[in-house]
Amino acid sequence: MNGLPTSFAPLKRMAALACALLLCACQQSLESTLPAGDAAYAAVAVPDAGPVVYALQVGDRVDVRVFQEADLSVEDVAIDETGSITLPLVGSIQAAGRTTQVLAKDVERAYGARFLRDPYVTVVLRAAVARTVSVEGEVERPGVYAIQPGQTLLTAMALSGSPTDTAKLDEVLIFRTVNGERFGGRFDINEIRSGRMPDPALLPGDVIVVGFSAARGRYQDFLRAVPILGIFGRF
Repeated sequence: MNGLPTSFAPLKRMAALACALLLCACQQSLESTLPAGDAAYAAVAVPDAGPVVYALQVGDRVDVRVFQEADLSVEDVAIDETGSITLPLVGSIQAAGRTTQVLAKDVERAYGARFLRDPYVTVVLRAAVARTVSVEGEVERPGVYAIQPGQTLLTAMALSGSPTDTAKLDEVLIFRTVNGERFGGRFDINEIRSGRMPDPALLPGDVIVVGFSAARGRYQDFLRAVPILGIFGRF
């Protein structure tokens, strides 16, 4: 008795066909829930997830220039562990969490309150501490990469050696935390490369998953929850 009776052979073929159809339906159902279209990019502007505004942080180094006041201007000053910088006359000023423009206004107010009339201040970011993103999935060199302010998804793809031949380029995910909430979005690399979709700017701490066919199970719930291509949704 090597195997099933001949009468079971059609049943085996029918079962195999049913399984194949079921798998195909599941795949189509999963992909049909995923978004498409440029309207999705309007939704990228969830809190702080739109255009990148660089906030200074501990360890960054800045130049503070007070117009026509060389003695009050400083170069290459580090933001200390308290998030502050120390300036002549006015002492400690909070810098971490502020943009260079906001910090410049704070310095103007500090000098204007006691020492100068209508001071004009510029703040320039001289060096930023390393900001990193993680790239995983179907890329040549998955890992953690340093990024600079304003760098984009395509930058991360280039840093990680570009996608493998088997990567699903319409299934590239970006996960990020904004104000303590977890967000994610799905992007199509071919659409971005062709200019039909914007190239999303990255934020420090972003996790990028490329192709993820081997990790599909980990992200099925997220994929079903994301209604539009390019949207950053909570999960």
